[in-house]
Amino acid sequence: MSERTLRRQALKVFRAALDASEPAAAILRHVRVRGGRLEAGERRYRLSAFRRIWVVGAGKAGAAMAKAVEKLLGNRIEGGLVNVKYGHLCPLRRIELNECGHPVPDEAGVRGAVRIAALVESAGEHDLVICLISGGASALLPSPAAPVTLEDKQAVTRLLLACGADIHEVNAVRKHISALKGGQLARLAAPATVLSLLLSDVIGDDLDVIGSGPTAPDASTFGAARDVLARYGLLGKIPASVAERIERGVRGEIAETPKASDPVFRRVQNLVVGSGALAVRAAAAR
Repeated sequence: MSERTLRRQALKVFRAALDASEPAAAILRHVRVRGGRLEAGERRYRLSAFRRIWVVGAGKAGAAMAKAVEKLLGNRIEGGLVNVKYGHLCPLRRIELNECGHPVPDEAGVRGAVRIAALVESAGEHDLVICLISGGASALLPSPAAPVTLEDKQAVTRLLLACGADIHEVNAVRKHISALKGGQLARLAAPATVLSLLLSDVIGDDLDVIGSGPTAPDASTFGAARDVLARYGLLGKIPASVAERIERGVRGEIAETPKASDPVFRRVQNLVVGSGALAVRAAAAR
């Protein structure tokens, strides 16, 4: 076999991996509308059962994902808001895009998160909330929990990024100083039906780690968050408000993030539509 042939075949394999990771194509590969039903993975949703459909989310691929959902559902979408990184925009008709900071969260992100929280909290039992999460969502959906401020959260994010903590460790802390991460967005949306479409940049595709798992049961605890801070010698460096919240959580004075047994997840589906693993499988198949 010639070098030219080998190169051509290698490029086809590489492109297969890229195609499997393209955000819009990833959604359209796993989600479709057929016969009046929204098909997502193995689940089917009768569209006539929903009074309103809302779309929310956060992530660097949020615009492309929102465009794919608009292609699927069009005017059935009542409205929505997705936080995206500055400069990551595209034309949309029903869903608003809000530009904000990444990897360090900013005020624009907080304002968008407040609006997203209000929107999902307004959803009722006969509403469908579609949540779009992709890489960068943890920073792009900042909602500091009292008494933590945005500045405090920025300081903690910088410390965690600089100390060598991995994404699981970083998110364990971020989830416990947030009002939306670690399943808390799902808690706000209940009793609405929630369908989360996830584009994972996390090895292993753990649902509670992708974007800090706003609609997934949280496997971490306040104790785990404190252990991460202690492991990297950050307990004496973090803002006082963060230390206070973590310690109060460890003592049980603040409610934990929702776990797998929490009834808020009975009407929640988390579907990974794209990931490194799926890209590898596509390359292998090609």
